Amino acid sequence: MNDEELYDGIDDTQSITQKYLGLSVAKFLILVLIVLSIGIYLGILLYGTNSLEVLFGLQDYEEYLQGEIYRLKDENAELQREYFELKEISAQ
Repeated sequence: MNDEELYDGIDDTQSITQKYLGLSVAKFLILVLIVLSIGIYLGILLYGTNSLEVLFGLQDYEEYLQGEIYRLKDENAELQREYFELKEISAQ
């Protein structure tokens, strides 16, 4: 066998993706787009405006607001007590 016969036996009609991955170019590109889409979606989910950081920040803010509610209720009760004492003094 000479070199020409060896080269004639090689099938060069397959693309690189078909040779190495067993996928046609179209299927390979679709697969790449799907993987990229999922990656972008997960990136937005973890680091975007709907991320866990925002959730934890909102939970901390909720705790702060609950504390403010209790503080303001206590302050309100104190001011109402003072108001009624002054009202009682002025009624005499």
